[in-house]
Amino acid sequence: MKMRWRTILLQYCILLVTCLLTALQAVPIDIDKTKVQNIHPVESAKIEPPDTGLYYDEYLKQVIDVLETDQHFREKLQKADVEEIKSGRLSKELDFVSHHVRTKLDELKRQEVGRLRILIKAKSDAFQDIGMDHQALLKQFDHLNHLNPDKFESTDLDMLIKAATSDLEDYDKTRHEEFKKYEMMKEHERREYLKTLNEEKRKEEESKFEEMKKKHENHPKVNHPGSKDQLKEVWEETDGLDPDDFDPKTFFKLHDVNSDGFLDEQELEALFTKELEKVYDPKNEEDDMIEMEEERLRMREHVMSEVDTNKDRLVTLEEFLRATEKKEFLEPDSWETLDQQQFFTEEELKEYENIIALQESELKKRADELQKQKEELQRQHDQLEAQKLEYHQVIQQMEQKKLQGIPPSGPTGELKFEPHI
Repeated sequence: MKMRWRTILLQYCILLVTCLLTALQAVPIDIDKTKVQNIHPVESAKIEPPDTGLYYDEYLKQVIDVLETDQHFREKLQKADVEEIKSGRLSKELDFVSHHVRTKLDELKRQEVGRLRILIKAKSDAFQDIGMDHQALLKQFDHLNHLNPDKFESTDLDMLIKAATSDLEDYDKTRHEEFKKYEMMKEHERREYLKTLNEEKRKEEESKFEEMKKKHENHPKVNHPGSKDQLKEVWEETDGLDPDDFDPKTFFKLHDVNSDGFLDEQELEALFTKELEKVYDPKNEEDDMIEMEEERLRMREHVMSEVDTNKDRLVTLEEFLRATEKKEFLEPDSWETLDQQQFFTEEELKEYENIIALQESELKKRADELQKQKEELQRQHDQLEAQKLEYHQVIQQMEQKKLQGIPPSGPTGELKFEPHI
């Protein structure tokens, strides 16, 4: 129960019910252990859920840990449907959890609010903003109710589920956008470097670039992700089994690493390693490992789009077996790798370069301002040091006059000294 609850909320936040019902109805699969090489039992209790990539990931995990200790909430969750979870109606059940659980949730929320306030202060200090309204700025965080920083209420659970669901849905899209920026920056830097070379050196670099590009593209055929050929290759080379004995049920069981009845995104991505190794080698200068991870992500998204029929970001045995009956599984189209695709147009690159130029201009302006501030502080420091020296000299003069029996210079005996400003 614990691993299923973790897996679903961390993967999509609304799918525990599907997980529970499917697991209860699943038929055990017998595997011929004599045919499987190097298979070791996995203790699910020791498997930590993957980082969601969300800035409130730790808070999310801690809330899950506490909620799953309450028997009442677990029972209501087991009976709820997906729409009930998504709509927030299940969150109302938080009113009936034990006092002990509510106390722990209250403490978690206070800690999270405190953490967010520290982040806001750090940001405001970095920009030297004075008098910032921290309470108002807490509104930007939509995974908790900032109006009540001391109590964890049903509203908080509802907001946490909806925020995580929305953020995880946008996660892949954001990663694609960041990859596109990475490729544009790489091309921008290459072109800027070429501008610094003379004509002969520039031609050499261009020739080397084209040569490396062709070398990277010269790789073995990549099987269509999720196709029978691709899975049979894993079955034979990774699992060490006879390709003639390929069995989808057994395959699913072998690669459901934490034995929760699902293939999650991480378990799916692990299936593509053999295909990626055909294209990428960390030892090769022409192979970019960031591109390899983008290729892995696109493979996983493609398989999910074909297999994950209820769009819960988890593949059940039923969905998996249904996919193996499709024509696309037996007779797939060829797979187009990243080296066969164009990530951006010249217009997009120019627009990106304009943004970079603007950012560089702003950074230079800020650097100039900081330099001026530094110079002013140095001037003030030098001035204070000069005053300190004058004071020290005057004190020495007074000490000498005392020793010589000479009275102070003022008409009434006071010290006449005007510091330089």
